Amino acid sequence: MQAPSPELNPGLLQSVQYQILQKVEIERKKMCHRDGKLAARGDGACCELGVGAQTYPDFKLQQPQSSEVVIKGDTLTLNCTVSGSGPVGPVKWVKGWGSDNQTVYEHKGSFPRVMRAVPDPSNDFTIRISNVSLEDAGTYYCVKFRKGTVDDVVFTKGGGTEVSVHARPSVPVVSGPSHRAVPGQSVPFTCSAKEFSPRDIRVKWLKNSTLVRAEPPHVTPELSNSSYRMSSTLQVKLSEDDVRSELTCEVQHPTLAAPLRKTYALHQALRVPPSVSVVAAPSGAVEVNKTVNFTCRVQGFYPGAVNVSWLENGTEMNTGNSTQPTETSRGLFELNDTVTVQAGEEKSGFKFTCLVVHEDQEPISGTGILWVTPPALGESNEGLIGDSKSLIYVAVGVVCTVLALLVIAILYLIRTKQSKGKSSPSARLHEPEKSSGTTTTQESDPNNMTYADLNFAKEKRKSVRRVIELSQQSEYACIQGSNSSSSQPASSSDNLTYADLDMVHLSKAPRRPPPCPEESSSEYASVQIQRQ
Repeated sequence: MQAPSPELNPGLLQSVQYQILQKVEIERKKMCHRDGKLAARGDGACCELGVGAQTYPDFKLQQPQSSEVVIKGDTLTLNCTVSGSGPVGPVKWVKGWGSDNQTVYEHKGSFPRVMRAVPDPSNDFTIRISNVSLEDAGTYYCVKFRKGTVDDVVFTKGGGTEVSVHARPSVPVVSGPSHRAVPGQSVPFTCSAKEFSPRDIRVKWLKNSTLVRAEPPHVTPELSNSSYRMSSTLQVKLSEDDVRSELTCEVQHPTLAAPLRKTYALHQALRVPPSVSVVAAPSGAVEVNKTVNFTCRVQGFYPGAVNVSWLENGTEMNTGNSTQPTETSRGLFELNDTVTVQAGEEKSGFKFTCLVVHEDQEPISGTGILWVTPPALGESNEGLIGDSKSLIYVAVGVVCTVLALLVIAILYLIRTKQSKGKSSPSARLHEPEKSSGTTTTQESDPNNMTYADLNFAKEKRKSVRRVIELSQQSEYACIQGSNSSSSQPASSSDNLTYADLDMVHLSKAPRRPPPCPEESSSEYASVQIQRQ
């Protein structure tokens, strides 16, 4: 018959268990803490649940995120929750596992960029890291510690969250040549961006919204951190029309919702030299002391700043005026600068040169020559012909005016004589004596002239010689006869006699016998002088 086994003392059993646990804890502490650091994975109890966790079977620590991607500058959220009863001790967040781990967050201490998402006390130990940098990339662990005799020891930990930090590329920078280029030259343009991650990046070039083919970008790692930088180069052949053209660099990266763009105005790299010419107005040779305007035409240049000066036969002129350029529809500029010259005879053949300095380049010149024609040579240019025509018109006008005045004067004199003729006494024409049955025949004159005695009322007798002296010109006379004894007026048709005295020259003739006494049939003539 077996003896009954002695009953174990419960208090003694608990004391033995406690001593055993203490020894195990001391050994585990030696294994898990080396030089004050947590041991790496694979070091027994430090890798999984602590040995003491077996005494808290309902305690659970959950770290659901296995990986997380965050953009540089954004906020990173790391989730961790605990449940059930566990040992007394804090919950901490550490980055890395092993000798190089570092504490990211714990209840005590200061961590400026890290804070708990849910206020303490709580079973939620989720944290948020603000303003994430590239250096924040790594694996984060949520760890439950328990109080030890000396330091806190690891009770359990989560599976870890691997954090990748991506960086958006900086705003691209487009740079052109260091000096302006003229149309026809091919110049390089560079687009660069930096501090981006991951490495994958794409670049496109556009000229005035049209895609331009370029070489793939050159990507290199940054020296200071795990980011990258890139540069892309494009060769462009410039033209005058590029004054208003734009070059655009477009950068695409996984971290960007929309591409980044940077535009470069090609006029910043372009210099269009001007064309210079000098014209004279009036053109050709001019008379002495005439005024000539020489105009310097500066056309099609960019930028719009130019310096214009004049030389007279190589000597600088002081024009004293400055003209501002004007912009054309193409975006180029033009300018007209005029100098006025007095055409002295000694200046014939003088050269007037316009010097244009653009963008500190060598001067561009244009030359006009002054030709002066002496008056004795009788040469003329287009301006002189115009002046001669004007003088001819003036002379013709003056002559016409004088002739008109002369005609008016002659007409006035004629009218005056006519009025005097009408107011003079009637002239009596003595016809050859009429006798019945006999006819008096005039003596024939060698000049076939007709002699007449013109007796005026105021002078009853007048000698032929006096008549001859008074009449030295041929006159036309209208002789109207009337019967002095008749009381009735003579008929206009029957008793009206017209006589043309053509080239009447009253010359000496034998004295005629005095006229007989006036008969009742004698006729009176009214003589009206008319100029042929």
